[in-house]
Amino acid sequence: MVEVSVPVTIKIPEDANLTDAVFRNAAEHPDAVSFARKVSGSWQPISAKDFAEQVRSLAAGLIASGVQPGERVGLMSATRFEWTLIDYAIWTAGAVTVPIYETSSAEQVQWILSDSEATAVFLEGESHQKTFASVSASLPNVVRTWTIEGGGLEQLVEGGKSISSAEIDERRRTLNAASTATIIYTSGTTGRPKGCELTHRNFLFDATTTTEGLDELFGSDGSTLLFLPLAHVFARIIQVGCVENRVRMGHTHDIKNLMSDFALFKPTFILSVPRVFEKVYNTAKQKAHASGKGAIFDRAERVAIAYSEGIERGGAGPLVRGQHALFDRLVYSKLREALGGRVEYAVSGGAPLGTRLGHFFRGIGVTVLEGYGLTETTAGATLNLPDAIKVGTVGRPIPGASVRIADDGEILLKGDNVFTGYWHNADATGEALADGWFRTGDLGELDSEGFLTITGRKKDLIVTAGGKNVAPAVLEDRLRAHPLISQAMVVGDQRPFIACLVTIDEEALPAWKSRNGKPESATVSDLADDEALRAEIQGAIDEANKAVSRAEAIRTFRILGVDFTEEGGQLTPSLKVKRAVVTKEFAEDIEALYSR
Repeated sequence: MVEVSVPVTIKIPEDANLTDAVFRNAAEHPDAVSFARKVSGSWQPISAKDFAEQVRSLAAGLIASGVQPGERVGLMSATRFEWTLIDYAIWTAGAVTVPIYETSSAEQVQWILSDSEATAVFLEGESHQKTFASVSASLPNVVRTWTIEGGGLEQLVEGGKSISSAEIDERRRTLNAASTATIIYTSGTTGRPKGCELTHRNFLFDATTTTEGLDELFGSDGSTLLFLPLAHVFARIIQVGCVENRVRMGHTHDIKNLMSDFALFKPTFILSVPRVFEKVYNTAKQKAHASGKGAIFDRAERVAIAYSEGIERGGAGPLVRGQHALFDRLVYSKLREALGGRVEYAVSGGAPLGTRLGHFFRGIGVTVLEGYGLTETTAGATLNLPDAIKVGTVGRPIPGASVRIADDGEILLKGDNVFTGYWHNADATGEALADGWFRTGDLGELDSEGFLTITGRKKDLIVTAGGKNVAPAVLEDRLRAHPLISQAMVVGDQRPFIACLVTIDEEALPAWKSRNGKPESATVSDLADDEALRAEIQGAIDEANKAVSRAEAIRTFRILGVDFTEEGGQLTPSLKVKRAVVTKEFAEDIEALYSR
């Protein structure tokens, strides 16, 4: 058993709560820009004073409507300014926010609102109203609903005008560090979602300790564009970190136009899951090859990686530095400009980024700081810092946290960021928590300097018929780095060898077809057995297999005619593959891998 602990640097006062920063910022820095809201194509500033007044007015409406301290209030919406506004208003009214993903099914909405015993819910628009209406008969406790796009917020504000400032302050002070702030239902790759009960202390501890060593990101002149779902704990802790540190924040859920939003907003840092970084890299590579500049890009890529690898050895050699300076003018500066031109750092979580991509982005001048955590640990439990980074790892424990590797390789976590338990589920809580340690279900290793590397997931661990244990993430992460591959799922449990299901990136396919003389109308299904396409994927598999032993290597693969999507039910909202769903849905394809 190996363990690493980092001393506490920040103590959260017992009477503190998440709303304190909103009103402190308004009092001490009233004119500072806290948010930027996109209106008619341009970003309009919202000052700390304006935000506090909007929070107060909305909280007054909640109080007037009958929402009581400690009651649960659902919030179903895409990422937008109103999400953050409502979140802080719910807290200011002394209540508990229960986030619901905008893509949740009617069954999921019914389960979350009923299990949390919510008494009210905010819905974004008409489609969410319809979803809620289809299950409302089974939700007698939900007696209040407001629709963001239907004037619901304005009605709340109007209804709260009779509530005095003293009443609002009194309600806000019913909260303390131990109070429940939110119940976040895990999206879950298997089974029914469980509600993670997180306190104000959990959020304050995690937000302040993780941002303490990130002055380059969370300085008062910092800014970020939030595009991940705020129903996910990763985006939520960044929201809290920005408010606590007076960092300007914008919101968007329009992923298709993300690059144009970056260009206008010009963030100083971004946060994302690895899939977005993979797409940025793959898109840039595809465009370069399609325009006849593929050789230049490929050379620039190798130099970027070599330059970053040199940093870890104390600095790159003179030849690499010279080439790096040249490619910085020709290639890297354009990639940075695509992110708005000001981004120097990014934070990645949710899944492993992979060493190659980590070195590539640092080499082009955008250092990706990988971290690790779960909903149950209020997001960050470990994190790479600008002055303490090791590419390919998820960093060291945050101050006040401990990481332990159990005898079977499971990662255990401890600290004030660890949740209090699963809502209404004592059995699951007892299985997950023991002596203050949270059993993550993930497998990992700690090196001599305290850096953590994720090696797989206990439940995902594949045991072949020959008894070989295989962690699929090692192979899958490398495969997804290929421009043509959208998703990859390694299979082989109780089978004679390891195989893989592969889906093709629909955005990358047209350029590949053009280069390889394939009909423009040809679909993935049409090309699934095409020799040229299979050769391309085989090359990616050969490269991925270099990371594992022969017994763990992918022996064969199958190209699927459809991609895995959140809408199709194969991906979680945080873009993790639901292995059980895919295994069941594509059972015939898996069987075909072993019947050849």
